[in-house]
Amino acid sequence: MRKLSGKTYWLVGASEGLGRALAEKLSKAGVSLVLSARSADALQALADSLPGPARVVTCDVSDRASVVAAAEQVGAVDGAVFLAGVYWPQPAQDWDAEQVEAMFDVNLTGAARVLGQVVPAMVARGAGHVVITGSLSGYRGLPGAIGYASSKAGLMHLAESMHCDLRGKGVDVQLAVPGFIRTRLTEKNDFAMPFIMEPEAAADEMMTLMRSDKFHRAFPKLFSLVFRGGNFLPDWLYYRVFGR
Repeated sequence: MRKLSGKTYWLVGASEGLGRALAEKLSKAGVSLVLSARSADALQALADSLPGPARVVTCDVSDRASVVAAAEQVGAVDGAVFLAGVYWPQPAQDWDAEQVEAMFDVNLTGAARVLGQVVPAMVARGAGHVVITGSLSGYRGLPGAIGYASSKAGLMHLAESMHCDLRGKGVDVQLAVPGFIRTRLTEKNDFAMPFIMEPEAAADEMMTLMRSDKFHRAFPKLFSLVFRGGNFLPDWLYYRVFGR
């Protein structure tokens, strides 16, 4: 079981939703936090409400200069959790180029920008912990998910490749794969969202993963089995079931 108390973690995308809920739980667990997002006011309000030490470093993951400057302010940390993300639901026939590019730029390239600033230092000292937040939508293509699902699929693939390379090197990589979480992002959906979770419940799942030695945790469990099982279906059956 991983000991979190006394460690310092950089949470990127911490101002609301799952990021905020996770910050609250980590702080209660004795973790010192560095909180990042674009909104300084929201981050400071969160930092002021936490029981443990927390400092605010604003960061726009879509801007490399902003990420580099933030990383310099943050300094060496024991762990980093990437939670930043943007989302607009849309099918390919309603393709909005600006929104799709933003989803890739924040959800996937944004993670690469942040990790590029923290992973080399962790590798150099032979110690570190990286947690990446994917999505059940990233397991296989889905209707109405142009941009978001693909960016999450790339992010999950990135986590898998990092895990392959860094196993046994002192740098632990973990992948959290949540389903629907009740946030301002999912409020955009006009369809039923089975097994939707409150941010606090999803943060509990994240904490379970972070305390463990496992690479991957998908949740809620029953709902995740539907998506993971889809990987084993032949194309003709998968698209008949999921492609509606």
